[in-house]
Formats: sequence, structure tokens, C-alpha cells
Amino acid sequence: MVEFPEPLFDDWDDPSTFAEALQLHMRRHGDTCWYLHRAIIRPGETFNRKTIVVWFNGEKPPRSVQSLEILGRIERRYRLPAGYFKSKLPNPMRATKGHDVGDEIGDAERRRMAWHLPDDFNSLPFEKREEIIEWVRRVIISGTTEYRRFQAAAIKQRYAIRFPALTGRSVSPVWDIEDEDPNTVDPDLLSGSLDAPASLAAEMESLVRFKTTTLTDLGFQRNGVWGEETAAQKIEHLGLMFGALSASPDEGVRGYGLPFERLTFGLLAFPGVWDWYLRWRERRRGFYTTWEVNMLSIALALTRKETGWLRQHPELLMRVRPVPGLISESETTAASSDWHGYCDNFYRHLTNRLKEIQRVARVHRDPFEPIMCVLETDSPLSEYRKITDEILARMPDEKRHPRAAAEAVRSFLLLRLGLHLGLRQKNLRQMLVCPRGRLPTTERRLEDLKCGELRWSDRENGWEVLIPANAFKNASSSFFGQKPFRLVLPDLLDLYHYIDAYVSRHRAALIGEIKDSGTFFVKTTKSNTKDAAYDSSSFYEVWRLTIQRYGIYNPYTGRGAIKGLLPHGPHNVRDVLATHILKKTGSYEQASYAIQDTPEMIRSHYGRFLPEDKAALAARILNQVWMAA
Repeated sequence: MVEFPEPLFDDWDDPSTFAEALQLHMRRHGDTCWYLHRAIIRPGETFNRKTIVVWFNGEKPPRSVQSLEILGRIERRYRLPAGYFKSKLPNPMRATKGHDVGDEIGDAERRRMAWHLPDDFNSLPFEKREEIIEWVRRVIISGTTEYRRFQAAAIKQRYAIRFPALTGRSVSPVWDIEDEDPNTVDPDLLSGSLDAPASLAAEMESLVRFKTTTLTDLGFQRNGVWGEETAAQKIEHLGLMFGALSASPDEGVRGYGLPFERLTFGLLAFPGVWDWYLRWRERRRGFYTTWEVNMLSIALALTRKETGWLRQHPELLMRVRPVPGLISESETTAASSDWHGYCDNFYRHLTNRLKEIQRVARVHRDPFEPIMCVLETDSPLSEYRKITDEILARMPDEKRHPRAAAEAVRSFLLLRLGLHLGLRQKNLRQMLVCPRGRLPTTERRLEDLKCGELRWSDRENGWEVLIPANAFKNASSSFFGQKPFRLVLPDLLDLYHYIDAYVSRHRAALIGEIKDSGTFFVKTTKSNTKDAAYDSSSFYEVWRLTIQRYGIYNPYTGRGAIKGLLPHGPHNVRDVLATHILKKTGSYEQASYAIQDTPEMIRSHYGRFLPEDKAALAARILNQVWMAA
């Protein structure tokens, strides 16, 4: 048996597919499937000869760790570069099977981890394998930061109260923290499990109706209205407070233990309730944040003179009974005898509390931490764009793996459109699509739907995005001026090629037999999928998965585009755009254009990245004088 046979001929064209390459080199060296099997399989090994026949015929490519090891032996036998055959596999990003990660790791985590383990994992020393598993868990799967560790612990304790009649769900969504102020989001929003009692739900419904209807009921006054997103947020936040009050003091949450049937908005008019809740939150987190400031602002709005909803509903006091340590009998008596005077005193108390909390509030979640390695570069956009290059470099063969190719193109367009448009995730995921040759949706209809559309513009000869102003979270911002957002995408780096391919082929491959939702981005549907459109939770997850697979550089596999990157959601792309323009121009105004916001917001959120870069910009202009001398 010759270990390294001499080739029968040296002139050959390199095939593009795995099966053709295997056939070529077996012919070059005079090997049959049977003979090759005898040459590379060692005594005692049970590798089936028919597997090589299957590879040779192109029926099924290798996927397991053992199969990839056999490919390596074939490469050595034919003196080919290491990884030659693997580079020709039809789906280079498909996870390898058969990693020996131990019995203590469950099937779900095993599947997630398989993407990020090297092919020679099983042959590595035990200590090295443990090191790799720990790194993958910490960096890729969990993306550990201080806030993420706190969040992981917090969501294990389920206590928040939900209002399904108002939110349309009886269990908590994965709240999209990326679309919120980083200081106002609470990880407890991920953990709710209890539906509100009927009386409390009716009170919440009354509050929401008061703050969202076009016209108030006769005899009531209000100051401002809530949009859909704001109303949902207030419902969630108040549900947390009621959940804390009703949670058992003897379990992990360590709530107050107030009986469920005694929960009422009338409790929110008593200072002791708020003081207990503030101290409870401080014990739970370790310090105060702007989240508590915003909660106190809600309380002040509810009891504000003339326009406060709670102040205009003194009948809610009828359900309040004294609560040891929170509400005394003298307080309920005082509130009943002079409701408006009591509300004035309450308002003054909470105003002082608000100032005290503002003085010591800290930032818990740094929203820039997962992408800090990108933001600190001279060109954040160029750095982040490397992820799209990585996706294209590992694009599966569409003929062999149409769905995998469609998912890769979707991931590519997620990032490309995110980087070109700078939209919030809601506007990006709800964006409709109108294929070429069809009549686009009217602007009036889009206003009714409160979403945008990607359509082909014959006038501009390009793909155009049109989003009515009322679809944006900050619709009243001076940026819009009641006018729609309109942008023609540039045909750069094959963007139109991939949009056309996605609209004409890939999108249908993802939808399958499910009813078309009409949105540009759609899920990879299964037989039990009810809606092909993304919600905030699934959209966040598909973005995060894209970053995990293509964005984070893995030193053990060599895959991934950016060293130091951590998992993150779609909102961070806005940070990349704003910071990039700030670094290049020093202009808050121009940065605000990129993410449809105001210069004031840019200054407050991104000013930390500017001082040294602003000095460098000024120095560059001044240095031109000396260079010209």
C-alpha cells in the first residue's frame, strides 16, 4: 500500500465543487473508493467505505468531525493544502456534528455551540477543550458583560404582572432593550408570568384609554398623550411595580407579599409605597438608575394638579386599606377627607425624592460596550462593514442549500440596510416590500399602517425606502417636520444584486408554504409557524445570531470578522453610524441626519466619542497652513 502515490498527470483545472474535486484527485492518483478506504483507514477504525462512495457520487457532503478528519487524511495522501476539500463544501457555515463536549451540556446548547468549535476539537487535550467551551459560552453565546450577568440572574425570578387584554399576550416578550434608553430598561421585563386581577386590569385599561384616546371623556383633563410604544412601556413598568408588591417576601424576589386582590392604582398615591419600592429596587440592583427617575416621573404625572389621572379618580381610594409599613390608617383618613390637599403633599414629597435619586443615579448598562472595539476605530462604519464581507465569503451554495443561502443573504441585507438607513429595529422589521413591476403602496396607506416600504423607483432608477413620519418613535421630532423619510439606496458593492435575488428567490425560500406577511424581512418558517413576519423578539435574535456567527472573531476557528466584538442587537448599528459621522465631521447635526434624530440627542448620547476626535479635526485644518509653508 503506497502512502503517497505519485500523480498520473500534473495539468488540471481546479473544480469548484467538492464531489468533482474528489473525483479528479482520485483519478489523478489512480485510486478507487475501495482502495482509498484501505489506504487511509487505520486498523480498528469503523469508518464505512460506502461513505466515500456517497461523497464521490455527490450524494451527500461530509459533516461530522470524523468525516472532516478523513478529508484531512485524503489531503495529506494527495499532498493537497490543508482544508482544500472543506473549502469546496456547499455550505461552509453549516455546523459540524459529533463534537465531544461532555454529557453535562444539553442538546440545545450543544447545537448552538457546534457552530463555534474547531474541526479538530475532539483531538485536542481535555484542558484545551474546556478552555474553548468556556470561551464560547462566555463571549459568543452569552456575550458576558456586567449588565448581562445581572440580567441573566434577574430573569430567573418571575414576578411581574401582565395585562394581556391590553398587550395581547399573557407572557412577557423578550423586551427589545436595544430600542430603549439604556438606563430605563429593566431586565425584569423579561420575566413576567402573572396576569393581573380583573379589578386592576380594569383600572389599567382606564388609564391607558385616558392617555391614548383622541378626545378625553367629558370632565377630565390631561397633559399630553401616549403613543402605542409608550403605552406598552408604561404598562410593563407599572406591572413590575405591582408584581414586586405582591411577590412573596420569602422567595428570591423578596417582594412585599401584598395579597393579589388588594392591588389597586390607589396604592400609588401613598409615599410609603413608593419609598418601599425604591429601596427594594436599590437592594435588587445595588444602586439607583435613571429607570427609578422615570418611574417617579410617572407617579408625578398621575397626581399632577388638574391633569393627573389618579388625582381625577378619588374613588380608587375605596379599595385601599392600611398596609403595615406602607400605608397607615391616618394616611387613608387624611386622603379621604382632603384628596386634593393630600395629592399636593404627595406631589411635593415625590418631587424631592426625584431630586435625591437623580443626584445618585448611575448607568448600569453601557449600550456601547458590545461594539466598543468598533466605535474606537478611526472608521467605525468600515470596521463594522467587515461583517458583511464575512457573510459573503461564507455564502452557501444556493443550488445545494437554497434555504441556507437565503438565510445568509437575509443576514447580509439585515446589516447592509441597517447601515444604509440607520433605522430603529421596529421600522426595519416592519418595512414592507414591493417587487419591481408592481404598483407601490400609497403614502396614505403606509400612514394608516404606520410602516414603510422598500419599492423600485422608475424615476430614480433605484430601490427606494419610503417611511411615513408617524411610523417613527420620535414622529414629533423636528427632524421630520411632518414629512416622510425617503431614501434611494446606493447601488454599491452589489447591493442591488442581492436585493433582487432576495426579493425574487430567497424570500420565497424562507417563507415556504406560510402566508406571505408582505414584510421585506421574513423568518425561516416551519410547519408550525403562524406568521412569517418578525416581532421585536425574533428580530433581535436573528440579528444577534448573525453577529455570533459572522461578526465575532473566533481565535479557535479563524472565523468571524471583528476581534473583541460581543453579541448585540440591531439598535447598535445606529451607534456605529452616528459615531462614524461624528468622528469624520465633528458635526452633531450631520450625525443626527444618519439616524433620524436631533443634534441634542446626538450630543447627549454620543458626545463621549467626540472630544479627542474634534481636536484632531481642528488640528488637521490648522496643520494645512504649516504643510503649505
